[in-house]
Amino acid sequence: MVNTISLLGSTGSIGRQTLDVCREQGIRVAALTARSSIELLEQQARAFRPQLVAVYDLEPALELARRLADLKIEVAYGLDGLRRAASLPESEAVVTAVVGMAALWPTMAAVEAGKRVAFANKETLVCAGELVMEAARRYGAEIIPVDSEHSAIFQCMQGCRDRGEVKRLVLTCSGGPFYGLGRAELAKKTKADALRHPNWSMGEKITIDCATLMNKGLEYIEAMRLFRVAPEQVSVVIHRQSIIHSMVEFTDGAVLAQMGTPDMRLPIRYALTYPERRKSEQPPLDLLNCPPLTFAPPDLEAFPCLKMAMDCAKAGGTCCTVLNAANEEAVELFRREMIPFGEIPELAAGALEKIPNISRPSMEEILDADRRGREFVRENIPFH
Repeated sequence: MVNTISLLGSTGSIGRQTLDVCREQGIRVAALTARSSIELLEQQARAFRPQLVAVYDLEPALELARRLADLKIEVAYGLDGLRRAASLPESEAVVTAVVGMAALWPTMAAVEAGKRVAFANKETLVCAGELVMEAARRYGAEIIPVDSEHSAIFQCMQGCRDRGEVKRLVLTCSGGPFYGLGRAELAKKTKADALRHPNWSMGEKITIDCATLMNKGLEYIEAMRLFRVAPEQVSVVIHRQSIIHSMVEFTDGAVLAQMGTPDMRLPIRYALTYPERRKSEQPPLDLLNCPPLTFAPPDLEAFPCLKMAMDCAKAGGTCCTVLNAANEEAVELFRREMIPFGEIPELAAGALEKIPNISRPSMEEILDADRRGREFVRENIPFH
């Protein structure tokens, strides 16, 4: 178990739940970071008294420094501030709860400092997973997943003596708010529709990704890189109840599953207390009162984002980065109600078709692919 952490992205859904776990387990928070949510960040800083708070944007950072002038808390800003928070000597672990590619550089700073990195940011591993995992091996950093699905796989593998005994990873997927609908029906769905997730309470970006099934596609790529398996060893099954968080099938036919209520504090807690399991204040799963467990294949025709991600996983290279970048930009346009729901996969597919794939890319090539994917979407916004 770790005693002190840095928390990157403290004002988002995962960040707030991480602070719940810190209160519960008596874990000290040495650093907090956010992009611009100053009021909540001030409340968190006053409650947890970190030594460093970092804000990505300058103006909010100056405002926060003014508000916290009565406390001995250093306020930093920009990418350098996030890197400092991620590599703070006092912190044994870093929770990366920042959404999107913005987490790449602070994550690398944490890895290069040899920290335990509790990964709640899938985009970094999707875009630069091979480089991140290689750096973790080189610097002795410990990568522990926080996503409920990857935490489930990580937990199921604890009894595995030899990774060669693993036959298949099975990612479960709730199906999102639009399960069972066809592509024509999906095209008419609004932002309010997309944000009605049946089981989980999350931020807007990830909730919309769940509605397109892009979230599961990114998790497919992430699982391949985290656990060093071939794409053919990862599969997706629709499990509407979100009780089984994922499964591992072994070569002898045994299948281990991790079950629990749909509460992100469980995987967060395990990432911070591993290899221990510490007592939780949350109510456990009640098997006698939970709904029947069902399973179904995903509809790859109605939800092409998942199919695109699976294809990118097999191709490798910068296409994974392009897919993520185009999706981030398209989702932001949808959030601002500038494009309809059906344009999200269309723009992502267009970026993949237009931008050449580069195998075994350098960091510079990954960043260039990210830039080109975003530019493609901004330059091809459809008019309606």
